[in-house]
Amino acid sequence: MLLVIDVGNSNTVVGLYEGDELVNHWRVRTVVDHTIDEYGMLILNLYRTSKVGSSSISSVIISCVVPSMLNILEPLCKKYFHITPLIVGPGIKTGMPIYYDNPKEVGADRVVNAVAAHEKYEGNLIIVDFGTATTFDYVTQKGEYMGGCVAPGVVISSEALFEKASKLPTVELSRPKSVVAKDTVSSMQAGIMFGYAGLVDGLVDRIKKETKTESTVIATGGLASVIAAETSSIDLVDEMLTLEGLKIIYSRNV
Repeated sequence: MLLVIDVGNSNTVVGLYEGDELVNHWRVRTVVDHTIDEYGMLILNLYRTSKVGSSSISSVIISCVVPSMLNILEPLCKKYFHITPLIVGPGIKTGMPIYYDNPKEVGADRVVNAVAAHEKYEGNLIIVDFGTATTFDYVTQKGEYMGGCVAPGVVISSEALFEKASKLPTVELSRPKSVVAKDTVSSMQAGIMFGYAGLVDGLVDRIKKETKTESTVIATGGLASVIAAETSSIDLVDEMLTLEGLKIIYSRNV
């Protein structure tokens, strides 16, 4: 079985594949000060819910945007699974040309998403990943990664609002009844939810105009389904896109 791990700044998503089937997946917080054993026991306990023993894990692939986490996960794989993991980074075979001024600067998660999207969907594509940062990536119908843009994520944008405006409370990220709200909490929710949907629609529109294409827009990430429902530009939500990309990239390197 293949263990796929996508490490983001806020959350880490772990998936377990048997062949092409995603048997189970989990989302946990990324905690950089956990020890190797703490993470090892966490992962062991997670996949034991699928009734899988450590000996069933035959390979591991990791995508990571938090460099210090690799100092935990690489020795973890060797200690608990007796496997040297495949790390998504420079030199790995992705099957996708990266047209970036410095390809090494592109986040591993962005490349993984692009590979999965091109494999699964047709035509020109825009992938919007709602994570700690929200990334927008453009992939041509030929499977070329052309670049994109990065915006502050909805959660960190909201947290900045709570922290810098002393009279504003922390609010839940949920849809208010209207844009013209009648109380403080609903006013903040309207600004966050509808405002962020406008940001997404605006950037997608600019990408389409700049590339002169009618691209399919795919949303992924933890908040994809929440924000996508308020946009007019997102065509579909694929929450497992990154895990699928890791599986695909692994198959291209064995």
